[in-house]
Amino acid sequence: MDAIKMKGIVKCFGPVRANDGIDLTVSEAEIHCLLGENGTGKSTLMNILFGLYHPDEGEIYIHEKKAAISNPNDAYALSIGMVHQHFMLVNQLTVLENIIMGNEPGGLFLDWKESEKRVGSLAERFGFQIPLHEKIVNLSVGMRQRVEILKTLYRGADIIILDEPTSALDPELTGEVLKVIRSLAEAKMTMVIVTHEMEFAKNISDRIIFMDQGVIAVEGTPEEVFHSDHVRMNEFLGKLNR
Repeated sequence: MDAIKMKGIVKCFGPVRANDGIDLTVSEAEIHCLLGENGTGKSTLMNILFGLYHPDEGEIYIHEKKAAISNPNDAYALSIGMVHQHFMLVNQLTVLENIIMGNEPGGLFLDWKESEKRVGSLAERFGFQIPLHEKIVNLSVGMRQRVEILKTLYRGADIIILDEPTSALDPELTGEVLKVIRSLAEAKMTMVIVTHEMEFAKNISDRIIFMDQGVIAVEGTPEEVFHSDHVRMNEFLGKLNR
């Protein structure tokens, strides 16, 4: 079954067509990586999927049902979560507070003990060793990223968008992110990952998409994409390998 189908997506910013008639299909439990230089439309496409932008044309289907995604709340209602490149966390609040506040009905009257139990259970299930009562400001970048992922899981996401998850990490922490993503894959989560990291994409993807000038230029398995004879794809690889 298809988890995501985006058909004929067009998004313009003035005269610039950031997405120019894009068709994207992601099957359930697949990991798709989106590659391409800055400004090729990768993040724009994912922001449309998460309801931060509205397409000028096109249709979106989630779990094979047509979906109207006007804002992130609509996305979460469809079990879509997004982990942004720049974390959306409040530094002076604890991990637990960041995860549950605003994410449950009841506000100040929510059952904190029950919520803590739910968060702890999720963290244990996915192997996240996160100190729930530590303030965000005291956590490493890699740990903050886990908090963001846990926040999406707490809100019920089974489709997770990760925007440049390794951009601020050293090689050791990148390896930790790989472990986290693999644990999500084992739980049959569907993931779309925007990245510039070639080895990361090779190691984690079921399928890879290379975007160029607002369109999908190359799509296939990691083997197919990295052995493509597409000129722009090879230029992109050449720049990264310098």
